[in-house]
Amino acid sequence: MLPPQWRERLRLPAIAAPMTDVSGPELVAAACAAGVIGTFPAHNAADSGELERWLHRIGEQVAARTPPGRRPAPVGVNLIVHRSNARLADDLRTVVRCGAEVVVASVGSPREIIGPLHDAGIIVLADVASLRHVQRAAASGVDGVVLLTAGAGGQTGWANPFAFLRAVSQRYDGIVVIAGGISDGAGILAAQVLGADLAYLGTRFIATTESLASLAYRDAVVAATLDDITASRQVTGLPANVLTDWLRAAGTATLRAAADGPTSRGRAADGAAPDGPVSDGSALGGFSVDRLLARRGVWAAGHSVSGTDAVISVAGLVNRLEHELDLARQRLLPADMAAGVSAARCR
Repeated sequence: MLPPQWRERLRLPAIAAPMTDVSGPELVAAACAAGVIGTFPAHNAADSGELERWLHRIGEQVAARTPPGRRPAPVGVNLIVHRSNARLADDLRTVVRCGAEVVVASVGSPREIIGPLHDAGIIVLADVASLRHVQRAAASGVDGVVLLTAGAGGQTGWANPFAFLRAVSQRYDGIVVIAGGISDGAGILAAQVLGADLAYLGTRFIATTESLASLAYRDAVVAATLDDITASRQVTGLPANVLTDWLRAAGTATLRAAADGPTSRGRAADGAAPDGPVSDGSALGGFSVDRLLARRGVWAAGHSVSGTDAVISVAGLVNRLEHELDLARQRLLPADMAAGVSAARCR
């Protein structure tokens, strides 16, 4: 269930997802000011000192951008909790000290960071890709889960979003966020109908003027369709969706050279991600933060490239998503009921 303190601050039930080498202060600040939760990976900042400067900069920009009379949406940080993350403790202290309101924990158990975050009043979400992950995240004490489903850009999942979301809704009563293939307001409404509290949109925000993505990367996302996405373990050791043309251009030899040590364990012979779940023991065998950071400039993207048709501002994108969401409600509900639902949706 969405925290009551968030509902009045959100123009859309959505999160601008944290993306390596894409999400920076300008994108996050613009999203929060427009009424969407803005997040970024801590590792996009060079070190914990720069992370602190980014968080201060985001706070200043959010205050400057937010229209009078409106409360901005929360700011969130993605922390990789994998044992290879040497700066996790420093980043954690920085996040607590600088007033982030949300943390998304990725690649491992968040158990060790929950206490300090909850003591600071910070909501903790955990990336999950299976029902077993959901159970473990719930047992660790997180406030919510982000369901990584087939079609999510970057680190991805294998499960069908309909089946995964319905199964989680029957078993878990915390905040549920759905990631994978959502590109417009109709997708946000579908996620709500299926039981999600929030939709996770990443790929759509790559093609914004505030993103850190290069012009060529943004243009490639706009030009691509879902047929141009490949799931591969070659980049980080975890299944990740990337633009096929980028993967071909990067070359297998180059990608393997960027890896820190052998990465073949748990990977198909051609580097493609498997069609089904991987056991928890082998799933993280090839991953390390050093490997993630060794290969910068990855053109990650999800199936929602098919709904990305132009490079626009974050504010323009949020306006468009809100309009699409209202139209989707009107198509499904009588006019008087749609108006009531629209008025009650977030704030």
